[in-house]
Amino acid sequence: MLGAIDSGLFTSYRGKNRASWARESAARRKRLGGQLAALAHVELSGPDARVAKLLREKLAELGTPAVAGVAPGRCEDASRKDLDYPALNQALVACFTGIANILQFEGATIDRASALAQLHQIAEPARRKALFLAFLPLWQAVNGEDAADSPYRRLVKLAAARAGESPIDAAARTVGATRGEIEAWLVQILDAWRAAGDDRMVEPWDYRFEIGAADRMLAGRIPLDSLLAIDHRYYRDLGVDLDALGVLYDVAPRPDKSSVAYTDFLIRGRLRGGRWEPTVARVLASYRHGTLGALNELVHENGHAAHISAIRNRPVYVDWNDTLFVEAFADVPAWSLYEPAWQQRYLGAAATERDSLRALYGSVLLDVAWALFECRMLRAPDSDPNLVWTDITSYYLRITPHPEFAWWLARVQLVDEPGYMVNYGLGAVVTAELRARTREAIGSFDTGNPRWYAWLSNALLRYGSERDTPTLLRELLGRPVSPQALLTELHRMAARGQPLISAAD
Repeated sequence: MLGAIDSGLFTSYRGKNRASWARESAARRKRLGGQLAALAHVELSGPDARVAKLLREKLAELGTPAVAGVAPGRCEDASRKDLDYPALNQALVACFTGIANILQFEGATIDRASALAQLHQIAEPARRKALFLAFLPLWQAVNGEDAADSPYRRLVKLAAARAGESPIDAAARTVGATRGEIEAWLVQILDAWRAAGDDRMVEPWDYRFEIGAADRMLAGRIPLDSLLAIDHRYYRDLGVDLDALGVLYDVAPRPDKSSVAYTDFLIRGRLRGGRWEPTVARVLASYRHGTLGALNELVHENGHAAHISAIRNRPVYVDWNDTLFVEAFADVPAWSLYEPAWQQRYLGAAATERDSLRALYGSVLLDVAWALFECRMLRAPDSDPNLVWTDITSYYLRITPHPEFAWWLARVQLVDEPGYMVNYGLGAVVTAELRARTREAIGSFDTGNPRWYAWLSNALLRYGSERDTPTLLRELLGRPVSPQALLTELHRMAARGQPLISAAD
């Protein structure tokens, strides 16, 4: 609640302002702390003991103090050599967010998300390059001159040395594989993309344009003010009434807004007096143009909203489960936007299958490249990130090498939590698995299927954070997770003799 008010979504909610909610939150935390202390000498059953442990952990997280001595939005703090991991992490996230919202292009200010979207649209190569280079202040603030003691390079070394499970290890555990196995999967997927392409190299500022033909063709069918309507119509056809679920949206651009779209709980559902009081989700994003990419992101975020709204469990389990699974599930409906059948039904026109798949998997493969990048950086944190990124993208994506640019710095997750991007790259494996299994169970859902939400809610979503995700996925699939479903998708165009990346039409 406090986060929603702080974001500027509203100044009060259900008759209470920020100060009132802060007092209530503090009182509830204090009351819970006392109740947990009273249980310290009580012998609890296995399930109840686990719940008490989780509550103690969550309460401790809520009580984590803010980092002292670091000013929000000041990139100068990121250059301080005395910062430990939490302080440097906070400084870099604040720095990234501040600069990403005020990039300068053609005499005007543009935010990171809009700039990346425009790289799909701008027809003139020189203007695309100029927009690409508008990111230079961001790259330099976060990675300096790519020296060994740059803020990012110090961060990744500190991240690699941290105790406990890394995001990469957590992702590997989710799919029931080792760290080495998931890195091999990422290489296998990138190899499949390379094999499906031709030998022509493209500049990094041209890559998104090369894969963006479907977005350009359909942009006129997606006015900015139609994004929510199209999204909600598709979800209704999947058996999800987002209006009835009460999802709240904060999708208009605003200064100092988060540079990344996200969905979170506003209110967590619970059983009270024998009646289920539903979860209320909120979606935050910034949309300035109606594009297929923006619509895809919105459908993804509403995948999160549908996910958390489906949880029916005791309060401690009304929560996100494994990050990789959460991100992968949200893409199950979002990938359908790149099927011509979906486009024809919801937009009244369709791009070719070739262009649609290039748009989808060209972006997916960037996530896979980022995932491999993070695996390699955290395994060898003294590596030069510009060279690691160049080696991956020049070989597998055939993007012209430019090691002088830290153009891998396009996602705040890279500094917010090093290793997190594996959840997107490896998540594509799980997304493809879930889509294939769902089609097998209830039939196609690319143009809607009223059984979709009920089936997935019962099979996967209702448990919240209670169930062990590796076991849940194994039970659903009837076997271990594998990259084969995604590889099959990547081979769709190759089977038709059409390269995924080819000369501009």
